[in-house]
Amino acid sequence: MKWSKAFINTLRETPKEAESISHKYMMRAAMIKKLGAGIYDWLPLGLRSMTKVMDIIRSEMNSAGAQEVLLPVLSPSELWQESGRWAVYGKEMMRITDRHDNSFALGPTHEEVITDMVRSQINSYRQLPINLYQIQVKFRDEIRPRFGVMRSREFIMKDAYSFDRSEEAAMESYRIMFDTYTRICKRIGFKFRSVDADSGPIGGNCSSEFMVLAETGEDTIIYCEDEKCGYAANLEKAAFKKDAPSAAAEEPLTKVHTPNIRTVEELAKFLNKKPEETAKTILYIVDGKKMAGAVMRGDREINEVKLKNALGANEIRLATPEEILEKTGAPVGFAGPINLREKGIRLAIDETVAAMKNAVTGGNELDHHYTGVNRGRDYQENLVADFARAQKGDTCARCGGKLNEQRGIEMGHVFYLGRKYSKSMQAKFLDEDGKSKEFEMGCYGIGVTRTVAAAIEQNNDENGIIWPMAIAPYEVNVIPVNVKYEEGMKYAEEIYARLKDAGIDVIMDDRDISPGVKFKDSDLIGFPLRVVVGEKNFKDGKVEVKLRREKDFALMDKSEVFDKVVEIVKKEKEIK
Repeated sequence: MKWSKAFINTLRETPKEAESISHKYMMRAAMIKKLGAGIYDWLPLGLRSMTKVMDIIRSEMNSAGAQEVLLPVLSPSELWQESGRWAVYGKEMMRITDRHDNSFALGPTHEEVITDMVRSQINSYRQLPINLYQIQVKFRDEIRPRFGVMRSREFIMKDAYSFDRSEEAAMESYRIMFDTYTRICKRIGFKFRSVDADSGPIGGNCSSEFMVLAETGEDTIIYCEDEKCGYAANLEKAAFKKDAPSAAAEEPLTKVHTPNIRTVEELAKFLNKKPEETAKTILYIVDGKKMAGAVMRGDREINEVKLKNALGANEIRLATPEEILEKTGAPVGFAGPINLREKGIRLAIDETVAAMKNAVTGGNELDHHYTGVNRGRDYQENLVADFARAQKGDTCARCGGKLNEQRGIEMGHVFYLGRKYSKSMQAKFLDEDGKSKEFEMGCYGIGVTRTVAAAIEQNNDENGIIWPMAIAPYEVNVIPVNVKYEEGMKYAEEIYARLKDAGIDVIMDDRDISPGVKFKDSDLIGFPLRVVVGEKNFKDGKVEVKLRREKDFALMDKSEVFDKVVEIVKKEKEIK
């Protein structure tokens, strides 16, 4: 491609609405253009990178034995009602009604649609296993679209679905997809980590996220510092080793006047206690109806995803001060576990609280707390669960090592679904013994548009993007410094043509503008390799070759440039 013919209009200034690094650079580098909140046009440079991501995904999915299909964006509400998700998926699902008053979803995901397809086409174990995938537009009505294409309302996703005859076979399909995702990440050139994850609204009881490591990532990864252990999980799932139950003797229950106390730290200081000797009670409304109390050790934070799962809820929200006062008789900050169950409040205590003796808790009365609170004697819970937020410095539950934190961006997610959808939708096959059985299913997603943005978040500097070779919009940028210098221009044309014929993805900046603008645009867009033909060096038979990620350039004999560029491109695309 000649730059003079390309649709590339870079921006010198960052648009005001751009927040994240990828958002800023994708807009400045003429990759995307905003059409509306969370809705973007993909311009030629952006689409070239996204297409390369798709090509890698297709190549690896096909090699793993998956077969590509294309499912409708629109899906009838009846399918979602069969699975039970029409009422519970939430406001993220975009719903429309046609002229006949039939309801449809603009697909946020396609478990229901693929299950319906397979149940109508596969009826025998002889047709299993099977893995079907698509690369398709998805819609989710994000409450606050942000970070450009990282969290948008319309996006492109690769989603795959496996169907097996047994749990053992399904876990083998899961393993194959896990390995496939690992290869996809490596081929793209990511520094990444696979982590245990919560399954969210997709469901299932086993899932892993593939996280692109980046300091600007919106997700927190908890991982064990011992590389031999290898434990890693996202913040919603991460566990840590809990303290052993206290062996202290039980103290008498005492109600204490605690005036003007509003925080755990203030309470601990007032009573000459440590924060970890206190227990706070947070009240929630579960599924819009009943109230539940979550009791957490005072020095720790509640992980609301864990809590929601422990309560078996579709959604939870913090109770309002008015709701708390009406139900408990205490203002915010003074609720405690004593007598909550008698008031019709479901009581869940974290495992850290279950190990405590003689805790300090709210006194269910303004400016009052209890000391010497012990479970069993003073209150009884409905359930004990792990809903504490893991954090840096905790002890690894797997090996006893120390946990640490890093930031990451989710680009892929693999799930073992089991029979969640096949059971509710009556998707069955005949096994070899002639018995009707429900499919064991798996689900495997990659955010294609998000992957492009994640690559930029991981690979950038103050001048712009630094593309991995495998997904760069162009691999090589040939820059004749002065297009009026005939000998240099002739060589630039020749090297451009030879590289193109050799299958190298190359662009030539043939614009009659200043060299400084050409170099700034090249760095902003992030072409991995730059070949600069300048008059002074060329008269000495030399050409400048520079990798975008490196500060220094190499001066090469003009006769060596072609072979060296081909060699660099090939080496950069090798799986490391």
